Amino acid sequence: MNMRKMLGAAAALVLATSSTLASADSKPELSIGYVDGWSDSVATTNVAAQVIEQKLGYKVKLQAVATGIMWQGVATGKLDAMLSAWLPVTHGEYWTKNKDKVVDYGPNFKDAKIGLIVPEYVTAKSVADLKTDTSFKNKIVGIDAGSGVMLKTDQAIKDYDLTGYKLQASSGAAMTAELGRAYDKHESIAVTGWVPHWMFAKWKLRFLDDPKGVYGAAETVNSIGSKELATKAPEVATFLKNFHWNSKDEIGEVMLAIQDGAKPEAAAKDWVAKHPDRVAEWTAK
Repeated sequence: MNMRKMLGAAAALVLATSSTLASADSKPELSIGYVDGWSDSVATTNVAAQVIEQKLGYKVKLQAVATGIMWQGVATGKLDAMLSAWLPVTHGEYWTKNKDKVVDYGPNFKDAKIGLIVPEYVTAKSVADLKTDTSFKNKIVGIDAGSGVMLKTDQAIKDYDLTGYKLQASSGAAMTAELGRAYDKHESIAVTGWVPHWMFAKWKLRFLDDPKGVYGAAETVNSIGSKELATKAPEVATFLKNFHWNSKDEIGEVMLAIQDGAKPEAAAKDWVAKHPDRVAEWTAK
């Protein structure tokens, strides 16, 4: 090969390489909203962001926002997506207001629910059993006053005629701390809670049956995109359709790692590295 041909081949190689780099760099940065106080929102959003960055080649900026701002952000296109929409009830009002301005990519977690949670070792099976089970000492340990599960528990105390029961308002952290102390002593305790939550990965727990349906049916946590996302990042839109957790234990691994002190990004990277088969399912064309 003469010098001119060699230079020509080298130039072609440089051009091909630079165009490949340019196409990677030309992918837009995506902005995804989440709610910082929700362990499931933090875990799910960070895992999705790692997959989008590592496997699909987009930069992702995560934005911690309040629930209403999160919905508004996606509806106006200021946010490209969120993975924390509780439907059909918990975020029902937000959905009704914004459904024509967003795209629902389906559930990333099924069987999300709220209710009263107890350790597996207690005798009580339903909320009604609390009425005659004195081991609970007429107390239900709650979270922030005014939250949905607290309002429903006030209703449950009336509907199940739990006369003498007191609903103790606290915080999510205080509730799990009290649950942990009771669990270690093998004592009866009932707390207000929900799935997905890291406490199910840490302890053996179950919901008390709710035959009166005070707490409502199971919900789904859905991934919602802006109207522009499918055009802006088609591979990400496809990923959001495929992305879902198989169980509360699967997401629980990530939530518990974060609860035990790992930074959310590090916990997500670790989970993605350990589960290549699941990531392959989510990123299949």
